Amino acid sequence: MQLHNILIRRILRKAIGKRASRYITGKIIDIGCGDMPYKEMLRPLVAEHIGVDHYETTHNKESINIYGTAYDIPVKAGSFDSALCTEVLEHLEEPAKAIRECYRVLRPGGTAIFTCPFIWHIHEEPRDFYRYSEYGLRYLFESNGFEIIEISPLSGFWVTFGQLFVYYIHRYNRGPLRYIFIIPIVGLIVQFFAWFLNILFPGPRWTSHYIAVVKRKENSGSSD
Repeated sequence: MQLHNILIRRILRKAIGKRASRYITGKIIDIGCGDMPYKEMLRPLVAEHIGVDHYETTHNKESINIYGTAYDIPVKAGSFDSALCTEVLEHLEEPAKAIRECYRVLRPGGTAIFTCPFIWHIHEEPRDFYRYSEYGLRYLFESNGFEIIEISPLSGFWVTFGQLFVYYIHRYNRGPLRYIFIIPIVGLIVQFFAWFLNILFPGPRWTSHYIAVVKRKENSGSSD
């Protein structure tokens, strides 16, 4: 278990689970699935969970059902009732193209859940291209045909600051320090207080991440 990012992982999991129980159903496409960390959580909600990722992924490939990219998913239009795309948009050179592809593979009326960072450190470089505000996300989804159901911040200043601080000090968890466990302990304490302070002083303008729930319009046509 990775201790340095328990806080943000739990926040993301809780936020996705809450929306999934309302909007995810039927056959779901997990775009950029990686290790498919939400498969078990979504199992009671879906009939089939299909993961798509590219050949060069740095994640374990055991969860991949279809090899493709966010720009080109080798399935017919309207093949899925739901879509999930978590922490992927920031790694795409052409996010609008990926959003159009998600739109294509969803049936009319189908829904999708996306998460992406707003204030976050560079990661998985060199494939780390963008950060997204609420307004940037709204523009991307609406300009590519989606109806917005919800775009919400997932944290505030204290969670963002605290979690980034823990990531920063975790870089020094090597050599002799690895054996005295001091940095993981400090990291857990910081994350706990960050969570507590975030309850008292939310500060959503400083969110680390956003979650978006979008819908393909019922009367929209499909194209292969």
